[in-house]
Amino acid sequence: MTPFGRRVRELRAARGVTLAQMAQALGVTPAYLSALEHGKRGQPTFTLIQSAIHHLGVIWDEADELIRLAELSHPRIVIDTAGLEPEATLFANRLAHEVQWLGPSDLAALTSILDSAARRRGSA
Repeated sequence: MTPFGRRVRELRAARGVTLAQMAQALGVTPAYLSALEHGKRGQPTFTLIQSAIHHLGVIWDEADELIRLAELSHPRIVIDTAGLEPEATLFANRLAHEVQWLGPSDLAALTSILDSAARRRGSA
């Protein structure tokens, strides 16, 4: 499941909207919406995201969160390490091979490291 898919599912459940109801409102099939939630489809289009926001009646903060999560919900990532240090290529390849074995605490630790790097980049 993608971060976007998980959040859409949570919002649907909180509002009592079924997958079939939401799919019909968005003009997609229930199979497509299910595949999108489970990461078997690529990133949703901006139009679909906006339609979901409207259908779910989310507030501004939730809308911003859905847009951000959609941007981070590519189920198949390509990491271009051309021009970076060899260690970056090694890390990207190891991550691709080992991510399935990382537990929640491992993922939280790595996310914290990435958050720190993003803060440093923002302040540089």
